[in-house]
Amino acid sequence: MNPTDRKYSREHEWIKVEEGSRGLVGITHFAQDQLGDVVYLDLPRVGTRLRQSAKLGEVESVKAVSDVYSPISGEVVEVNPDVIDHPEVVNEDPYGRGWLLRVEIQDLSELDNLLTAEQYEAYLRETSH
Repeated sequence: MNPTDRKYSREHEWIKVEEGSRGLVGITHFAQDQLGDVVYLDLPRVGTRLRQSAKLGEVESVKAVSDVYSPISGEVVEVNPDVIDHPEVVNEDPYGRGWLLRVEIQDLSELDNLLTAEQYEAYLRETSH
């Protein structure tokens, strides 16, 4: 269910490392499913410096407003305009077109603090009881 080409946080964000030290950041299928229909995203501007595990923005859905946390430290180099104009894309394709940010990763070793897809799925099973 969760792609194996990325790492996951316990707060339900993902990062997919691209060539060099860039990474795409988004929320997981589980997160968007729990939120329901996403109607608005408050995301940082290009140039914003993120800290691993610190709040980076908010996702507003028909059910609630939830914080989004950065899975990695780095600088925002791109915000996905598609999700700003069409937030429902996060529900439709959270691992594809529904990515939120592209970041220049500050320290690749921070990836070791995150979960593999298999570990994340085990975490979901443990916490769903």
